[in-house]
Formats: sequence, C-alpha cells, structure tokens
Amino acid sequence: MTEKDWKLGKVVLKVKDLEKMSEFYQKVVGLTVLDSKRKAITLGLESTKEPLVELVQIQPDATKTLTAGLFHLALLLPSRQDLGEYLYYLLVNKYPLGGASDHGYSEALYFNDPEGNGIEIYADKPESEWDRRENGRIEGITIQMDAEGVLGTVKKQFTGMPAGTIMGHVHLTVHDLPGTEDFYTNIVPLGLKSDYFGQAKFFASGDYHHHVGSNTWAGKNLPEPRENQLGLAYYEWLVPNQEEMDALLSRLKEKDYTYKEDNGVIILKDNSGIEMHISIA
Repeated sequence: MTEKDWKLGKVVLKVKDLEKMSEFYQKVVGLTVLDSKRKAITLGLESTKEPLVELVQIQPDATKTLTAGLFHLALLLPSRQDLGEYLYYLLVNKYPLGGASDHGYSEALYFNDPEGNGIEIYADKPESEWDRRENGRIEGITIQMDAEGVLGTVKKQFTGMPAGTIMGHVHLTVHDLPGTEDFYTNIVPLGLKSDYFGQAKFFASGDYHHHVGSNTWAGKNLPEPRENQLGLAYYEWLVPNQEEMDALLSRLKEKDYTYKEDNGVIILKDNSGIEMHISIA
C-alpha cells in the first residue's frame, strides 16, 4: 500500500450566482480569474496560473436537503506572515470572519462564501511544533488563535493570494466515519492521522497532518449529494506518476469498486457519494 506524494488539485463548486461568487473569490479570497466561460469560471494564482477553485453555474433544485458534501475547502498559505497580511486585509475591509483558531499544527481563519460553502485560510506551524505520536498520528487541538501575534508579522499589504498557496486540504461532511476510514485508507490510500474523539477523522498522504478531514457533526447516515444541488461538485487528487495510477486501478478492480476513466482521469465517489477526480500531476 502506498500513501505518499498525493497532492490536492482544485475544488469544483456548483453555484447559483456565478458573477457574485466569482467576485467574492476574487475580492475576498484574493484569487485571480484564469479562465472564464459562459457557465464556468476557474480561479487561482496570478503568479503561477495554478487553478485552485472552479465555479460551475447550475440551476439548483428548489428544495434544499441536508446531505454529505463539503464542510470547507482549505487554502494553505506559505507562511505566518502571509496569514497575518491576509487577516489584516479582512479586518480593514470589514469582511466577516466565522472563526480564528490555533490547531497546534496550524493557525486558521474561517468564513463562508455567499452560497454557504465553508472556507479555511491557514498557515502551518513549523513541523517541530506538531504533536507527532509514535504510531504516526498527528494530533491537533482547537484553541483561540493568537491574532495579535499573527498580525504582528505583517510587513506589506495583501494584494492577492501569494505564490506558493495550495489547496491544503478538504474537510467533508460524511455519511459515516467507519466507512470513510475504510475508503480513505484502503482505496485512495491515505494514512489515518487523527481520530478526533470519535467525532471526526483526519487522513493524509505521507507525513502531513491532513489532506482530508471528515465529520458527522451535521448528523449520521446523511444521503449522498444530489446532481442539481449547490455545493461541492468534485475535488481533484494529483498523483506523481503512472505507477500510483496503476496501483489505484489495481485496488479498485480487486475490490470491485465502481469508477470511470476519462482521458487519463479516474473518476470515483467515496462511501458518502462525494466525487473525486484523480490524475497524474
């Protein structure tokens, strides 16, 4: 079983108001439009043209149903200074924050986009400060962020997400935690990094604290996302080579797991019905 060098690509969101959402991800989040079509806009980094978020306009169902899906997407900044400059930008422009936390291994800001998708903007602490256990787990905490300390790093104005920003992790609202652990450790494959008091599980490729978070805080046994439902359409995994793709295909076939292939991209859904697209970086 391999569990290293998998990285996250872009997160694709189904939206109702494409113009409003695009403006938000530009002005508030600090991303740049990389590609624009009539019903889809891709945003990312101006410096590298790296896509991070894609917005796809749909005509949503009239009724809203609580389902599995996105809890939040999380953009990882290169440094604490970058986080401080972004926090100062939010405060000066009076953009509402939902929270600011210290997780032991990272410091993070939380808020929602106009259609209710959760967003985390965070910076990792030095790895020497992470709570690594002998069994390979990396345990986190949730306490109030030292906002004064973060703001004390500011040296310049925020003018957009800096070069080096990546999709650090996705956090998902899932159907159930045991099934999620089975999928993300035996199919994808990641390592279980934390079992948060039986309420959430965190998984990562290699020795990171997590690339995927999962929880059942909204309820257990939630139904799968619907086709015409606002929110997460899918998220991307980027693997380093064909060997990793072949190993994944072997596991899928061995377990008789349903998937599709499209121009070198493997498309499958996890146990909660959340779709992911996997390709070579």
